Amino acid sequence: MLDLPEATALITREAMLLDRRRWREWLDLYSEDCVFWMPAWLDEDTTTSDPDAELSHIYYKGRHNLEDRVWRATSGMSVASDILARVCHQVTNIIVEGPDSATAAFCSHIYEPKRQRQRSLFGRYDYQFVSQAGELRIAAKTITLMNDRIETVADFYMV
Repeated sequence: MLDLPEATALITREAMLLDRRRWREWLDLYSEDCVFWMPAWLDEDTTTSDPDAELSHIYYKGRHNLEDRVWRATSGMSVASDILARVCHQVTNIIVEGPDSATAAFCSHIYEPKRQRQRSLFGRYDYQFVSQAGELRIAAKTITLMNDRIETVADFYMV
């Protein structure tokens, strides 16, 4: 049974690892068959509900796909990632909602050196956790972005 201190520790650790670009350790927080999803908005009140059939901002099924995205972001071969943004996540309002699920609010403060611009992304996280080999892992993370506009790419490490 998941408790609040355990959920809080994992969620805040994930944010810190992203901010410090310790992406190998960040990937280790996820199960092999994880889902990392940021649905798009259909209208003012409804997000897409089927990532296989509807538009998503981000959708990675399986940790190997997250690993591929990390590789592309750090390889120096991606024009979109040639100068990575600096990011600081703030995670609040963490609530355990079931034996293996939690929700949280987030705000990411982003500075893009290439464009000399600051911006914020904000929204909610919904997590599903699984215990593997005695360790709590993220089985699914859904990011509901509340911004009306995304002026440029919103990559995995920004949300």
